[in-house]
Amino acid sequence: MAQVRPAGEATASTTADVVIIGAGAAGLCAALAARDAGASVTVLERDAVPSGNTALTLGMLPGAGTRFQREKGIADSPELFLADILKKAKGRTDEALARAVTAASGPAVEWLADSHGLGFELLDDILYPGHSRHRYHVPKSRTGTEMEEGLLAAARKAGATLITSATVETLYADADRRVTAVGYRDADGAERIIGCRALVLATGGYGADPAVVARHIPEMADAVYCGHDGSRGEALDWGDALGAAQADLGSYQGHCVANGPKLPLTWALVIRGGFQVNRDGERFSNEMSGYSEQASAVLAQPEGTAWTIYDRRCEEPALTFQDYHRVLEKDAVVTAETVGELADAIGVPRAALEARFAEVSSYAAGEASDPFGRDFTDNPPLKAPYLAAKVRGALFHTQGGLAVDTEARVLGRDGVRLPNLFAAGGAARGLSGPSSWGYLGGNGLLTAVVLGRFAGAGAARLSS
Repeated sequence: MAQVRPAGEATASTTADVVIIGAGAAGLCAALAARDAGASVTVLERDAVPSGNTALTLGMLPGAGTRFQREKGIADSPELFLADILKKAKGRTDEALARAVTAASGPAVEWLADSHGLGFELLDDILYPGHSRHRYHVPKSRTGTEMEEGLLAAARKAGATLITSATVETLYADADRRVTAVGYRDADGAERIIGCRALVLATGGYGADPAVVARHIPEMADAVYCGHDGSRGEALDWGDALGAAQADLGSYQGHCVANGPKLPLTWALVIRGGFQVNRDGERFSNEMSGYSEQASAVLAQPEGTAWTIYDRRCEEPALTFQDYHRVLEKDAVVTAETVGELADAIGVPRAALEARFAEVSSYAAGEASDPFGRDFTDNPPLKAPYLAAKVRGALFHTQGGLAVDTEARVLGRDGVRLPNLFAAGGAARGLSGPSSWGYLGGNGLLTAVVLGRFAGAGAARLSS
């Protein structure tokens, strides 16, 4: 149970300048930044093998104005990135925080690559909804697992102490809300206390707690949860006990997952001209609004499912992602030579699906306008063989959390910084505004890496 107790009750057996709770991208980037500044660092991780939400992503880290972009002739800037974030969030996010994060996004990518040995390449074959430039930097395998492993290796090489199977239960704080120590249970269940000069919360959001999800994002109460089981909202509990402010708790990243294996079906299939229909063979939204908000649109359909319809051309970029190959291995994709055969195979009315194909072809040819507002003219009509995968709406991670300033310092409900508490990643407020429609692809890893770096550097300064 997450709790805060008086500092006088703590008898620490060891100390570190900076203690970090959580060893996903946020916590490990905080560790790297703190070690870069010369601080002693201990990272406490509940799992025996660290993974967090980072390992569940595709490792797609957006950064603006990087050398990777310049090498491919892509002109980008923090200002353009900021404009994209504000547009997606309809202006309903913390602009100062978004400005600080986007300004630091490109340097953070290069810092991880050049100072800490992570390998990146620029993803430039597909432009995801909301981004005006190709700015995703991905590991060679295009998996978050590779990114997590790279960060772990870098943190160990940098000299951070990593304690796994450590379940943090208690923060110890003085009357001024200064955290002086952290209590946790080790792998054997023994209680341990470590003293600290500054604390970074990198514990993820609250997506793994169904009751909290139902309270803050009721439209996703019945969604498949595909995030990390450790995202149970402890940061909110500790923050509340310390008088910290919270923001945007209704914000989250949704996605559509293949119905059987519950693996994300890459949105590249849709971007290339694919579309979705429900069990009645009807389209129900503009699929290019964004994959996050599409999750709740799918959940609102009969049985809470839909079919993503696409062809071999749409599939080409998907084949570069390991998750898509895992979907194929699970026989979650149906193939047919005619639209009628496809309708029969997926159990939707023939006439309805044939009508949808005809409509989408007319939109692609510019002969008619999509009533949902989608522009199909950048892609040709789908061609046989036709493919389909059944999907359902899923919750991947929450985007609301503790309110932080532009240095990742946690703010009190009075607007004043807490003395030595930082938050990053899912523990902190993100950049997506109040709901799913504000999520711009990559926002989760973006704030994990950049706010993590801010937090580690700031915590080290307080410790010097």
